[in-house]
Amino acid sequence: MLPLPDARQAVPVVVTRPLQQAHAFAASIEAAGRRAVLFPLLTIAPVEDAGPLQAALAHLEDYALVVFVSPNAIDAAFGQLTAWPRQVPIGIVGEGSRLALEAHGVDAAHATIYGPQRADKMDSEELLKSLPLEQMCGRRVLIVRGQAGRDFLSDALQQHGITVEHLTAYRRLAPTLDDQNGPQLQGLLEGEADWVITSSEALRNLVELARLAGGAERVVKLQRQRIFVSHHRIAETAQAQGFTQVILTGSGDERLLAALFAA
Repeated sequence: MLPLPDARQAVPVVVTRPLQQAHAFAASIEAAGRRAVLFPLLTIAPVEDAGPLQAALAHLEDYALVVFVSPNAIDAAFGQLTAWPRQVPIGIVGEGSRLALEAHGVDAAHATIYGPQRADKMDSEELLKSLPLEQMCGRRVLIVRGQAGRDFLSDALQQHGITVEHLTAYRRLAPTLDDQNGPQLQGLLEGEADWVITSSEALRNLVELARLAGGAERVVKLQRQRIFVSHHRIAETAQAQGFTQVILTGSGDERLLAALFAA
């Protein structure tokens, strides 16, 4: 990475991921020479009733494929498992999910893992291209996610004659302003910051928090700051929300870091 100009190097990088995934990325930013600030825009909470989750996980062998939509889905499911059935393939949509599987002891030696083949486009559309759809026709696929998610993959699988079931493994909660994060947000908006945003939902939460912190004036200050986003859908959300400096980096921490340290 090229060294940043001193003025840019002094600007904090705000890591907005849930805390479960924020610390490692923040450490990478700090190790490369910039200051990282943790400001989670989503809180990951367990489901209120774990019964359906436990029941589905007890019968994984019934599925032709189990898709995890995020590292949080993996962590929630594997918290209820003693081992993954080797014969059940896994679908993932990002490098973070692959790392989460490895943290739970599952890699290509323990299961067939399908994922996007394009490193610059990690999403459900690319996952779909990697799946053996003909082999799954007439069978069942389980999608493990939060309360809700995009329906693209479900719709596409059903169009190929595959039965899709959804399993809620965790809840995504919007943060609330309090005595700690309220002043922190005010300081970030009054100064200058680079924001790393990895979901459209998180971005919408940020705009709402800025509005609550100081109305339209604070929202305008936020819209003028730089945001680094990992996917074109988030970039489209940002532009619709009025942001003027949107940097689309592509998927993966390496691309985000490279963009943050570009001169």
